[in-house]
Amino acid sequence: MPIDPYAAAMLAVLCVALVCATVVCTTAILRAHRSDVVAVVKALPELAATLLRWRRKR
Repeated sequence: MPIDPYAAAMLAVLCVALVCATVVCTTAILRAHRSDVVAVVKALPELAATLLRWRRKR
């Protein structure tokens, strides 16, 4: 079953975007000060809860 050229192009763009986002995030984490990384990791549960509450209200 051949793949649609438009779908293949969109998949390629999505893959490139995912790779770029991964590189940017990894670079940011590696360049950040250790205490900044720890603070972000500790804040993740609260951020997730806030986003879930916001999503339920919509």
